[in-house]
Amino acid sequence: MKPVGILGGMGPEATILLMQKVLAATPARDDADHVPLIVHQNPQVPSRIAALIDGTGPDPAPVLARMARDLEAAGARALAMPCNSAHHYAGAIRAASRLPFLDMLALTTDALAARGARTVGLLASPAVRLTGVFDAAFAARGLSSLFPQDDAPILSLIRAVKAGAPADSSIMTRETEALLSRGCDHILIACTELSLLTPDLPGGIAWTDSLDCLTDEIIRFARSA
Repeated sequence: MKPVGILGGMGPEATILLMQKVLAATPARDDADHVPLIVHQNPQVPSRIAALIDGTGPDPAPVLARMARDLEAAGARALAMPCNSAHHYAGAIRAASRLPFLDMLALTTDALAARGARTVGLLASPAVRLTGVFDAAFAARGLSSLFPQDDAPILSLIRAVKAGAPADSSIMTRETEALLSRGCDHILIACTELSLLTPDLPGGIAWTDSLDCLTDEIIRFARSA
């Protein structure tokens, strides 16, 4: 199988969750049947919140580019990054390495279209909205998006997960219900910190987690000829 390099640490627990998802979703009878991952768990990537939301932090792009080169040198055959907001810097990653980049945003958009979504409510860092990282892919697929009307509750939840603090998952329920009441027919979990809280989503709703879409593609690529 072909090893996939993971640009991780954004945040650390979300990267571990990706590894767990790949492990759980891979059909295996022994160790050798599992997907080889080369994980660059780098929590020192400059904060996307500071850079993209607050406008006060250093540019993460040079660090991400260096990580991409390191993963290529380590033997990775493709790159993947379990952070939606950091896809704002995907161009820098592609420019730094000859490896294919498994684009979580494109994969997620394809999955939403295949599932018949039309109006998608995004539970995401405000950076996803501010940078419009999904906009072009959504437009190409005829999808429209809605975000929470107030950034603060979801951002507070993301910060709590990053800090390892107790997370009030009722925020997810309230924001989901509010998005559905505004006309969404599908909910997208577009922050990998929030991926850790999906067990607390209300039942009976249509939802997709971008991290699951990336998981599926990592396994497909690794097992492909």
